[in-house]
Amino acid sequence: MDKIFFHIDVNSAFLSWTSVENLKNGTGIDLREIPSIIGGDSSKRHGIVLAKSIPAKKYHIETAEPIGSALKKCPSLVIAPPDHAMYHRYSQALMAHLSSFCPDLEQVSIDECYMDYTPVASHYASLIAAATLIKDSVFHKLGFTVNIGISDRKVLAKMASDFRKPNLVHTLFCNELTAKLWPLPISRLFLCGRSSAETLRKLGIVTIGDLAVSDPAIVTAHLKSHGQTLWNYANGIDDSEVITWEAEAKGIGNSTTLSTDVTDLSAARRVLLALSESVASRLRESKKRTLCVTVEIKYASFLSVSHQTGLGAPTDSTDSIYETACRLFSELWNGEPIRLLGVRTTKLCAMDEPVQLSLFDLAADASHSAALSASPQRPPAAETGSSSFLSRTEKHQKLDKALDSIRSRYGTGSVVRGSLYQPKKKSSADDA
Repeated sequence: MDKIFFHIDVNSAFLSWTSVENLKNGTGIDLREIPSIIGGDSSKRHGIVLAKSIPAKKYHIETAEPIGSALKKCPSLVIAPPDHAMYHRYSQALMAHLSSFCPDLEQVSIDECYMDYTPVASHYASLIAAATLIKDSVFHKLGFTVNIGISDRKVLAKMASDFRKPNLVHTLFCNELTAKLWPLPISRLFLCGRSSAETLRKLGIVTIGDLAVSDPAIVTAHLKSHGQTLWNYANGIDDSEVITWEAEAKGIGNSTTLSTDVTDLSAARRVLLALSESVASRLRESKKRTLCVTVEIKYASFLSVSHQTGLGAPTDSTDSIYETACRLFSELWNGEPIRLLGVRTTKLCAMDEPVQLSLFDLAADASHSAALSASPQRPPAAETGSSSFLSRTEKHQKLDKALDSIRSRYGTGSVVRGSLYQPKKKSSADDA
């Protein structure tokens, strides 16, 4: 049978989990039944609506809206502070419960995951019956509700789970696109943020169906590679697979929540360089190389997205990982403010495994050799050809090794790349 994916998403996760905890401990009311939100201290960058109840939606309160604005719409709004340690516990309980139905899970955020239903399909009477059983079991065992989207494409399963909430199961197969997806406004398309939606509207693209039948060349001319991604999603084109927990556990990665939202490419690249340097250093310390790089973005709206690619040859090079991360980022970023960035490496192999040069390496090397041959001051033959490629690779390896050694001895801040260097601001004491 064809691959079948479930996308499982907790309904208003932070608010639901807070409500369940309140009822369990007898310390509060069920926030899901009244106009309420989860929000926090603006000085800690949590002065926005993190989650809202269904009654709060009637006041047109939006996720990521400033709390002050929400209170103007509903002065009687009940506000509960976030408790991330508690959210983590409930998230772990959910994933453990779901794995009892099928171990092939890919957790993509604290409150959502994909399930590859295909291996266990024969255990259930139908797709709907299986999804309904899972949905109901979450409520009976853990006390909160989830939506489940079902499709033959991961991205369509994600969009199906968002159709209508709460506590529902929806399907969105490729043969249902014209009826279920295409009539929706373009803003409902996965990864289509405000700026992308506005650009598409200026092109006369108002619905997802408008985008699906449009000329992709025109879309990419205005939105670059992200436009191609959106066009693919509108047409149900997505060949990604579920990355299971086992694969995730065999990776090395790093992420950082930014002190202020990043809105420009150069700032994002500086963060990616720092993350790539950290990840590559840990790879070398573990005597591992990677064959797959993943970049994660969490927007200021708290939407999390990620993109990964395989590598032609295993690497532990900071430069290689950084270049790949930049390419993935440019394909993934929709232009909206970024709250968190992450770089992760998977499909690891031992450092001492032999490395085979790719055709790309050989082609680049041939071009390099030709350029050297044409030079009036051509170096000796021993320095051209594949040996020159290996020499350049070895130089990068020696540089990385030297930097690792210095940082290990004198601290991580003892050597800093010029592009990451930020001079300390002078204090009044310094001036004195």
